Amino acid sequence: MDERLQFVARRLAGEPMAELCREFGISRKTGYKIFDRYQECGVKGLTDRSRRPFRYANQLPFQVENYILNVKREHTSWGARKIRERLLRRFSGIPIPAKSTIHAVLDRYGLVERRGRVRRRAQGTALSLGQKPNELWCTDYKGEFLLGNHQYCYPLTVTDHASRFLLTCEALSSTCEDYARAVAFRRFHTTSSLPRLPDGCKRALSALAELDNHSI
Repeated sequence: MDERLQFVARRLAGEPMAELCREFGISRKTGYKIFDRYQECGVKGLTDRSRRPFRYANQLPFQVENYILNVKREHTSWGARKIRERLLRRFSGIPIPAKSTIHAVLDRYGLVERRGRVRRRAQGTALSLGQKPNELWCTDYKGEFLLGNHQYCYPLTVTDHASRFLLTCEALSSTCEDYARAVAFRRFHTTSSLPRLPDGCKRALSALAELDNHSI
């Protein structure tokens, strides 16, 4: 404002507009604009004016916005869709705002309840501790490696959880579940391959080979 006041004072003293604009680093259009504001409004015309527009093209009428807020406070469980249906019956001569606009109005005034997303997690069966031998057996693939014939081998192991004893290790050509069930588990539970296991363990292996997808 001080530079504008100096500009106007020197202009009133008779200095040429072109030389003043060149010295202050402004265009002659801006110079005449500053001087015209001073002549119209005095010193107040030299202050910075608000850049806020006088009106917004998409701003809702005050009556409509106030009606949306009143309906929401009266019916707290209503959302933008129901409020818009009420607006269609109440105001017929003006464009009715969209649901997104009504929701934005409610959100601006803090009338939207934000709910966190409910995540449902599957709960499986608790695993046995397996503190004694033959209470819990574990089966797992131990990586993969490439053979000389350019085919991959997938070692499948069955171990006792408590003793860490390796019951068997089968070299399979695939990780397919049906293939592992048909080859490894059925071969494992045969009596010829388990000469030292008691009959109870052999029956358990036989049952393991007969498990379905929901039991594993």
